[in-house]
Amino acid sequence: MNENYNPSEIEQDAQRFWLDNNSFAVTEDTSKEKFYCLAMFPYPSGRLHMGHVRNYTITDVISRYQRMLGKNVLHPMGWDAFGLPAENAAIKNNTAPAKWTYSNTDYMRDQLKALGFGFDWSREVTTCKPDYYKWEQWFFTRLYEKGLAYKKVSTVNWCPVDETVLANEQVEDGCCWRCGTNVEKKEIPQWFIRITDYAEELLNDLDKLPHWPEQVKTMQRNWIGKSRGVEMRFDLTTPVAEHTGFEVYTTRPDTIMGVTYVSLAAQHPIALELAKTNAELAAFIEACKVQSVSEADMATMEKKGFDTGITAAHPITGEPVSVWVANYVLMDYGSGAVMAVPAHDERDYEFAKKYNLAINQVIAPSDSTEINLAEAAFTDKGVLVNSGEFDGLDFNGAFTAIVQTLEAANKGRATTNYRLRDWGVSRQRYWGTPIPIFNLAAGGEIPVPAHKLPILLPEEVEMDGVQSPIKADPEWRKGNIDGQAGEHETDTFDTFMESSWYYARYTSPNADSMLDPDKANYWLPVDQYVGGIEHAILHLLYARFFHKLMRDEGLVNCDEPFDRLLCQGMVNAESFFIKEGGRTEWIAPADVRVERDEKGKMINAFHAETEQPLEFGGVIKMSKSKNNGVDPEYVVREYGADTIRLFSMFAAPPEQSLEWTDSGVEGASRFIKKLWRAVHLHLEAGEPGPLTVDALTTTHTDLRRKTHETINKVSDDFGRRQTFNTAIAAVMELLNDVSRNADRATPLGLAVEREALESAVVMLAPIIPHACHALWQGLGHGSNLLDAPWPKVDEAALVRASVTIVVQVNGKVRSKLELPADVSKGDAEKAAMADENVMRFIDDKTVRKVIVVPGKLVNIVAN
Repeated sequence: MNENYNPSEIEQDAQRFWLDNNSFAVTEDTSKEKFYCLAMFPYPSGRLHMGHVRNYTITDVISRYQRMLGKNVLHPMGWDAFGLPAENAAIKNNTAPAKWTYSNTDYMRDQLKALGFGFDWSREVTTCKPDYYKWEQWFFTRLYEKGLAYKKVSTVNWCPVDETVLANEQVEDGCCWRCGTNVEKKEIPQWFIRITDYAEELLNDLDKLPHWPEQVKTMQRNWIGKSRGVEMRFDLTTPVAEHTGFEVYTTRPDTIMGVTYVSLAAQHPIALELAKTNAELAAFIEACKVQSVSEADMATMEKKGFDTGITAAHPITGEPVSVWVANYVLMDYGSGAVMAVPAHDERDYEFAKKYNLAINQVIAPSDSTEINLAEAAFTDKGVLVNSGEFDGLDFNGAFTAIVQTLEAANKGRATTNYRLRDWGVSRQRYWGTPIPIFNLAAGGEIPVPAHKLPILLPEEVEMDGVQSPIKADPEWRKGNIDGQAGEHETDTFDTFMESSWYYARYTSPNADSMLDPDKANYWLPVDQYVGGIEHAILHLLYARFFHKLMRDEGLVNCDEPFDRLLCQGMVNAESFFIKEGGRTEWIAPADVRVERDEKGKMINAFHAETEQPLEFGGVIKMSKSKNNGVDPEYVVREYGADTIRLFSMFAAPPEQSLEWTDSGVEGASRFIKKLWRAVHLHLEAGEPGPLTVDALTTTHTDLRRKTHETINKVSDDFGRRQTFNTAIAAVMELLNDVSRNADRATPLGLAVEREALESAVVMLAPIIPHACHALWQGLGHGSNLLDAPWPKVDEAALVRASVTIVVQVNGKVRSKLELPADVSKGDAEKAAMADENVMRFIDDKTVRKVIVVPGKLVNIVAN
């Protein structure tokens, strides 16, 4: 092998071998244990960023490791290719979204291959291609026929610029998260899937996922939001048109005697009816349409209301309470009406203070401490006061008694509610899967029959930035299905639809059906899923739901899609900026010259060309907005793919944030060169002889023990712990021992060194596969390191003939003794007391106590 490490040449050679031998293609093999490893697939934005590199390096390392354990490993890749960004890019670049998307997937695929990721490209899926979305359309028609998909008029967050619906989470400070435009409320027909039918199962089955981060499971539990409460009726004292009353749901029935008013959502039917004859109320309702509905904003925004002038009867006392319309009540949550108890709810308290409404205490602290309702609401549970027959009851007692009273009066009942709402899947944009519904000219709708699928999305279109091309094209809209005239639905699916089942399509990407059940059931569930914590709720919840829908359709057998979940941390980097005229300009790393002290700490930063001093923006997440991203292609050109892979796995545990540093990258490169040099020097020294264990010297034995201790640790780090950084550190220690203790003068010494180096190469192969591919050949093996077995621990090699015992006097280390590994406590104490250096520190003192920790420590207490 060459003396010098040449990453460009080595990596091209390894990648050519993998390509020529179709090394990562995999088929079902029941004779092997399967392992399905998956990274969340990327949106084809055009270029990889370091977050991609880290994510896919993690799954590649896990996949290669599991393969070396003898498992049949599936590691696929594809593209989450639909979505509004492609439309915006197409308008900006005067092209069609399809052309822009396919160009990006081609470029990014080459980038992924250049990094040596072992994907089975024969299973590649691209969600914007008809052979994928046809089956999504088919599945939706099955859900429609089962009553699990339905259409209703719904109030939505509407971005007037992007002309699309936004989820609550996509509304930031009342504006669209993409373009910053003020979001409006709009009522339009929307398609929904009944995820609420599965709320209880989605909640309970989280207990079937012991290998998921607790943080993610907690987030999903909170999102599903199961609560036990009471549903009760407030009758209007005077009917409003056909409306004689309304329902409210509360989890705090213990506060019912403190109700001083009730609040309706702006879109509540009673509010809308009253607005027909009340211009001020109509104006208030219109104003509510442009406010943010995200929960964070709802909690902090100013509470506003309108007194309707009507009253409703308290369900227990019958006393009239005023009916308001309030901006902090949402129609989509519960019944769109809340009973207001200002003394014991922060939002109600703020509202009551603003409008001078009564604040009546009905709960007191259980410990009899005083509360001050002039300052804040008391929201804890406690003991009922000022509540008539319910006085003195605690929360549970009041819950039972109040439910019984309401039930007896036919005014309410105990019930279980969920915060979760049905999944709205309609989007009013072009670049998405057409919803397979045909709206009949004679009225009504039908699902598009299977023989008419897919409903193709035209790809050769012109984007004007105003209207969806399929909405604007009467020829596309109009049609005839089985003799019935009408129009195709022009809404497209939310892109979460595509990402909710792609993992299953990988199991049979060429099947002439949604899935091949035999193949799907061989591979599923995914054994290891890797992706960012930002997908903890929506994507993962929708995928779990979709999986259960596929199970109930008979396509898969298992209940959950992902057995083990790893949420990798962000990639952070230093950031620098210039402030000019009130404007902040962020400077790219390539344009920054940094001065550092001897410890690597930054002292000053300057623009590389202008020498203008720069301000430090902190170590923050790599992003386009802060211009602090590092181009993976640059690092590959400068150092090689193995270096970027090694650095991304070594710099931090996978679930923690990683700080990108040039010095860290250079250090990773130096280590690979060190490994290369160690193997080259070993090969130059001659041929090793047989590894005759009985003939080993102490030095040989020590190096063998280090080799097998390292195998033991790295195996555990790769498998159970998934702490790849500590695994790499262990191999680095082994290589240091080889450098210090290698005996190249004898065939036996070379045999011991050969075992250590071969073990190091195999253990590093998942992380730096190109270099290890070449080193494995250099060490005299065949080309296919991929299928080399993972090294096994020789338990006999771990047995120590001696141990190092630390000796302390009054807690301070005074000596270290090399003693037989099976030394008794008494003999260890004797040896410590007889040590020359120890004797100096106890010579004029009285020994009060001797503490012996077998195999580790002797501590002498003397004064």
